[in-house]
Amino acid sequence: MINHKLRITNYDFIPLSVPSIQGNEWKYIKECLDTEWVSSAGKYVALFEQKICEFTGAKYAVACVNGTAALHISLLLAGVKPDDEVIVPTLTFISPINVVRYCNAYPVFMDADDFYNIDEEKTIQFIEKETIFRNGFTYNKKTNRKISAIIPVHIFGNACNLEKLVPICKERNIKIIEDATESLGTKYTKGKFSGKHTGTIGDLGCLSFNGNKIITTGGGGMILTDNEDYAKKAKYLTTQAKDDEIRYVHNEIGYNYRLTNIQAAMGVAQLEQLPEYLNIKKNNYNLYKDEIDIIPGLHIVETPDYANNNHWMYPLKIDQNVYNKDREELMSFLSEKKIQTRHVWYLNHLQKPYKDCQKYKIENAIKLWEKTLNIPCSVNLNENEIKKVCEVLNER
Repeated sequence: MINHKLRITNYDFIPLSVPSIQGNEWKYIKECLDTEWVSSAGKYVALFEQKICEFTGAKYAVACVNGTAALHISLLLAGVKPDDEVIVPTLTFISPINVVRYCNAYPVFMDADDFYNIDEEKTIQFIEKETIFRNGFTYNKKTNRKISAIIPVHIFGNACNLEKLVPICKERNIKIIEDATESLGTKYTKGKFSGKHTGTIGDLGCLSFNGNKIITTGGGGMILTDNEDYAKKAKYLTTQAKDDEIRYVHNEIGYNYRLTNIQAAMGVAQLEQLPEYLNIKKNNYNLYKDEIDIIPGLHIVETPDYANNNHWMYPLKIDQNVYNKDREELMSFLSEKKIQTRHVWYLNHLQKPYKDCQKYKIENAIKLWEKTLNIPCSVNLNENEIKKVCEVLNER
């Protein structure tokens, strides 16, 4: 049970998103220190993987040093080769775009839907109209490169709409790597994926336990899959591809990507508290929505009705013509009041390393980027702080 009284309310500063450390973290980490099992060997790494499997319903989980490492290995497992292409959303943190280039492949950028996720309809339209299927693979008509994978990202914890996209990707031999780094705790409640956790729909899924996520290990990530061969290969690649640990024989290029026992111990403790965290996040979302949606020109964005979403972030949409402040003005105003906010990520098709990459009918993502500000959303956030944020927003 989380004791909100342990958090000292300080109206001098309300942070965007900070971790809650109020469970067995100290106990489990102390055990690692006392027993000197502090690196990637130790009981907590395997235990964390087991507990994540139990929570998400995935058959296998492989703990990594961070979510980016999990995405990188997943692309390699999916067979992404140099000069291939990977379909990605433009509206996302840059990590899933960068890992495409780690593989010497190229991103192809898609638009966002109203929940900030990859636009399913436009993506299907791109696959049907702008690609050709030959010799068992899908090729881009414009570049003649093979499209080997797609990375749908469950933005802000909102489950992507994948009902129609999954079948066409399977037909076209396009591997699906779900970026569920923001959506731990999000489950589908309607349709063919009802009851399934995000990250368990595609060929592989990736989680993150960064400091601002709903649970944290400080850093940390996880690969989810139902494919035993993928799981074995993931563990092999993340531990430097050791073919003979005694004689240091390595037959493939490996990576030092495994999670440490100390971090995994923290993850086990955090995961024990996740069901209550999810309840708090939902209740706080509803508190915000009740207070903010009555302010002219402001609106807390709804979540998809086909899933029970984890409410990781609370995106605030601003109609500057009604509210009389745009995103930048409101961010500065809140900062003056010691309330931390942040933009939606700068769109990736506009980033300097990727401005020459292909993009397809990107329109809605631009509008969302221009009008959205994320407001404080920590699990520790209490009702008085939420009221303070809403009072300041009402000052206009």
